[in-house]
Amino acid sequence: MALRFYNTLTQQVEDFTPADGRTVRMYTCGPTVYNYIHIGNLRTFTFQDVLRRWLQYRGYTMDHVMNITDVEDKIIRNATAHGMSIYDYTAQYTEAFLEDTAALRLQRPERLAKATDNIDAMVHDIEELEKGGYTYRSEGSVYYRISKFPDYGKLSHNDFEGIKAGARVDVDEYDKADARDFVLWKAPKEGEVSWDTPIGPGRPGWHIECSAMAMKYLGQTLDIHAGGVDLIFPHHENEIAQAEAITHKPFARFWLHSEHLLIEWEKMSKSAGNFYTLRDLLAQGYEPEAIRYLLVSVPYRRKLNFTFEGLKGAQAAVQRLRDFKLRVDTGKFGEGTDEQIRVAGERALKRFEDSLDDDLNTAEALGAIFEFVREANSAIDSGEFRSGNVAAANDLLARFDSVVDVLRPSKKESGLSEEEIEARVQERTQAKKKRDFKRADEIREELLQAGVILEDTREGVRWKQK
Repeated sequence: MALRFYNTLTQQVEDFTPADGRTVRMYTCGPTVYNYIHIGNLRTFTFQDVLRRWLQYRGYTMDHVMNITDVEDKIIRNATAHGMSIYDYTAQYTEAFLEDTAALRLQRPERLAKATDNIDAMVHDIEELEKGGYTYRSEGSVYYRISKFPDYGKLSHNDFEGIKAGARVDVDEYDKADARDFVLWKAPKEGEVSWDTPIGPGRPGWHIECSAMAMKYLGQTLDIHAGGVDLIFPHHENEIAQAEAITHKPFARFWLHSEHLLIEWEKMSKSAGNFYTLRDLLAQGYEPEAIRYLLVSVPYRRKLNFTFEGLKGAQAAVQRLRDFKLRVDTGKFGEGTDEQIRVAGERALKRFEDSLDDDLNTAEALGAIFEFVREANSAIDSGEFRSGNVAAANDLLARFDSVVDVLRPSKKESGLSEEEIEARVQERTQAKKKRDFKRADEIREELLQAGVILEDTREGVRWKQK
């Protein structure tokens, strides 16, 4: 089965290969670093992580650029309110973003591009747009004249026939139904950060930041541009208008957009009291792997309804997978290979790969793995699972985890190393052999207090952490 993605631009699922057949040039919209990112942001970033991991799984090399928006309206407003420079203000939230994404095991893109490090590229593109007659100036600011770009609206599939000539907007974010000339370069206000440039003093508008950095690092036509659905209009629409007016080439071959995360089917907002950052959830004791699993569990083009019951269910699902791996790794199995389990593993792997090839259908892919776990557990219970099945089961789990990445606990809650835990388990086993059941029970209790649960099975003693 060929790798296929839904392309927002064409509104069709299309076969995907990078233009050069080897390296995927991908640009993803990163955070605006004015505060801690919330779990809705993380839903998008986790989708992007699964996307790049699956492209790597399929043998492609990644050249992935993610922007860090460190100058825009909210940042300037908040930094001023705190009496800080935008550099000092954004540095703390940039670091927090990197910490949060590391906690969720999101791979670092090949390049993180800060807007403030790329002002020259933005000024160059604005100069090119001016040469092409796509801009006009007003009170020191430079605006993009969208009536000059006949294809405006082709990504959002909106009809902007009735555009009012000359109506313009200065803010970076605006009404999603409102098509207006947008600002490329903002004239400086008193006390506001600005740069002295050939097009005058000021600072870039949000939209020019992304198209300029994407083309600077990845060339005139990207293989993939990805982000959340909230960015389709106006942000990504404006990126296309800017880039294609300069190059007269397609800006991106594929546009991939993830749907919103809702809280109990409602939009997340601080005023509604249902606003959560990753740090909020970790402080409540939830594992980052459970959060990652939940964010991955629903295909990216469907809305994800976040509930705490769902998060508990995600934790239980992760634990079931870990328990199965422990059972496979520590079990005592008869020689040979059980043919039914071998076939079940091959079937699960094919379904897993076909599902992710099919526009990253993560729900179907997870279902394939859990169906195999159920069959394999039943085979272990009945004594049919054989030593010859172990390697294939572990290979399937490894392939699964190269994308989903939840099997390995992120921290040892007990404070004990695996070697220390194993030594305690062996001490308990020896105590039982000597019929020193009092000492055996003491060791079990000591480990339980340290967050380690022992399970006595006919295959031997297994342990797991709470």
